[in-house]
Amino acid sequence: MDSGFLTGQLLISMPGISDPRFERTLILICAHDPQHAMGLALNHPVQGLTVPDLLERLEVRSTIRLPPDLVLVGGPVERERGFVLHTDDYRVESSLEVGGGVALTATREVLEAMANDAGHPRLARLALGYAGWGAGQLEYEIRENVWLTCEADEALVFDTDYETKWARALAKLGIDPKFLGPAAGRA
Repeated sequence: MDSGFLTGQLLISMPGISDPRFERTLILICAHDPQHAMGLALNHPVQGLTVPDLLERLEVRSTIRLPPDLVLVGGPVERERGFVLHTDDYRVESSLEVGGGVALTATREVLEAMANDAGHPRLARLALGYAGWGAGQLEYEIRENVWLTCEADEALVFDTDYETKWARALAKLGIDPKFLGPAAGRA
């Protein structure tokens, strides 16, 4: 984060966020520069839609038995578009380095790799849609106490304990969510 940008960091929504789509949301920032920011929510699965189901719908043939991991709602923008967050042991030319051992790929190639025994990423999460911000918008929201930030770790990015991710991210900052209120202030 030396550049002042948040790529590779986690955003933790504060109670009282004015957009219900981001209530109790944990987002990994995948890209952030002066013009925009883009991230994927890590703790809102699409109920009833598993990765094997989605791959079958997309006619991606699997040569291995895939775990029934749920597909995530990555955010409200372009919800029909898929993104795969994965460990950086898998890379193709179009992969975007997020940092901390994580990359992002949005091609069919990564879906095919996930479904095969050889060459697949060690860990991966598939998301539909993303969260996006225009120039200066995310920085403004952080100044207005809409989001807290913290370091990402493999468990928060890749585990499937979606119910506790938001609280666990707050705990990394030493914050107990039951002591957070919906009103923000300045000292």
